Amino acid sequence: MSKDAIKKEIINVLQSNALVKQDVFDSTKANFELLKEVLQKVEKEYNQQLGHHDRRIHLLFEDKGEFVMQLKVAGDVLVFHMHTNTFEFDRDHEVWKCEYVKKDEYNSYCGVVNIYNFLHDSFRYNREQDAGYLVARIFINKEGHYFVEGKRQKGTGINHFGTSVINQDSWQSIVETAMLYSLEFDLLVPPYDDVKIISMMQMNGEILSSRMQTGKRMGFVYKADDVQQ
Repeated sequence: MSKDAIKKEIINVLQSNALVKQDVFDSTKANFELLKEVLQKVEKEYNQQLGHHDRRIHLLFEDKGEFVMQLKVAGDVLVFHMHTNTFEFDRDHEVWKCEYVKKDEYNSYCGVVNIYNFLHDSFRYNREQDAGYLVARIFINKEGHYFVEGKRQKGTGINHFGTSVINQDSWQSIVETAMLYSLEFDLLVPPYDDVKIISMMQMNGEILSSRMQTGKRMGFVYKADDVQQ
């Protein structure tokens, strides 16, 4: 390939793929800012409903920076994280069966917002080895069309990609579904054989510092359910 041909190909890629990726980032970032408004609204609505009940169960929203937000829900924390990169799907993914994508392959490029469920005590006691679980991930393209892979996220799956644009109502539905799933996703006792032996280093350095590794399904298989629809 000649130098002129290479230069022309680079210009073509910059004006197509690279530009689309920038558009996807801008779309995802704008919708992540919309999510921030929704989380603040959810915090206010639920705390008003809870009224003067025990404040330990009140919601608490925290803005952790440009790409991370948290919502404390009783003993749980939902962490909302926007990835800064744009992604494409492998050729075996269901997204390629969507008419919306068949009409324009650039519609398949998406940004991603992940929702993780952690225990509040993991943050409170700085237990850096504690596990968090992905409860949903939201894919958003340059036009604001979206689909969700996640726990109990009915009616927002890939079959709906291209038919609706994400908005405040859809964000609130996604958030409330993640909240309910996390509240019902209980912390289980680890198997006895996994914790029957402990070293003095662990005793002195971890238990006394409240840092023994903890996760809601520690020692158990974490099954995927309702991830793909």
